Amino acid sequence: MQQTLGIFRLVILFSSLLAFTSHAQSVEPSGAQQDTHAWLKKIQSSAQKLNYSGTFVYQQGSHVRTSRITHILNGKNEVEKLEILDGKPREYIRNNEEITCYVPESKSIRVEKRVTPDVFPAILRASPGDLAEHYKLKKGETGRVAGFDCQAIILEPKDKLRYGYKLWSEKTTGLLLKAQTINEKNDVVEQIAFTQLVIGHVDPSRVKPSFKNTHGWRVENTVMSETKISGWSAKNMPAGFKKIREMKRLITDTPANTTSDNAVPTQREVSQIVYSDGLAAISVFIESASQSRTEGSMQQGAMNIVGKRHGEHWLTVVGEVPAEAIKQVANSIEFKPE
Repeated sequence: MQQTLGIFRLVILFSSLLAFTSHAQSVEPSGAQQDTHAWLKKIQSSAQKLNYSGTFVYQQGSHVRTSRITHILNGKNEVEKLEILDGKPREYIRNNEEITCYVPESKSIRVEKRVTPDVFPAILRASPGDLAEHYKLKKGETGRVAGFDCQAIILEPKDKLRYGYKLWSEKTTGLLLKAQTINEKNDVVEQIAFTQLVIGHVDPSRVKPSFKNTHGWRVENTVMSETKISGWSAKNMPAGFKKIREMKRLITDTPANTTSDNAVPTQREVSQIVYSDGLAAISVFIESASQSRTEGSMQQGAMNIVGKRHGEHWLTVVGEVPAEAIKQVANSIEFKPE
């Protein structure tokens, strides 16, 4: 499962989709539903249209990571900088759909296209109407996050194949400040929240790389192309999950446990099919089974992963959904040559 985890970390580095479950059982009147929909629309648009900079804490099981995000909209140009503040330093600079990752310890720069637009606080992709088909939507309590007054919005799953969500929206701007993922036992399996935040004017220099001298750094351009993945399909996806993207990419593997400067990285082609219900995402990765691997499953916070062999191919199924859903998808994948 080591390379399975490697794919997961490489392709879904930004994934911070979170959730929660509620206890209320009554059906809200249409007026209240409209109000809830309006809050969700504000959460969706504010993350893209506002300028903001803040530090947030991401908790996934026992793992806690602190990051800082700075977002600026200049006309139609969206620039975003994500800094990993714990452990080995990393910086991700996004200019619209292109992401540049700076890795100082290896003096490398990786350039790739954005796979899914779901970096906190911009985690919503579907309209409230579409979400309401598979989640019960309602307002929760009011509270404060990072010194801001907030309104909580609840998305309770209508089946057991997805998590629920609780989102705290800043009352004035609608910006998402906190979110939780809660499983069917009402346990928080993942949460993310700002601890410090500035909304409004942000110095444009704050979205520039911190590394002033990158002369001599190795630049890796991730080769990725949008394409139809012929012959492969998942016959038993959870209700509401639709195919949103198909692509092929070359992944570079650097030899492990070596200090030699002459170590030559190898590349392998991986196909990826992405499904989403507008909130959670499930990815199916397909590659040649040329290397020895062990089938199995694992969980990291809200993320479940299954790796299995399918004929001459190796499948890795990754998703922010319960283990039952991932196993259902993995067992339903078929290949019919066209």
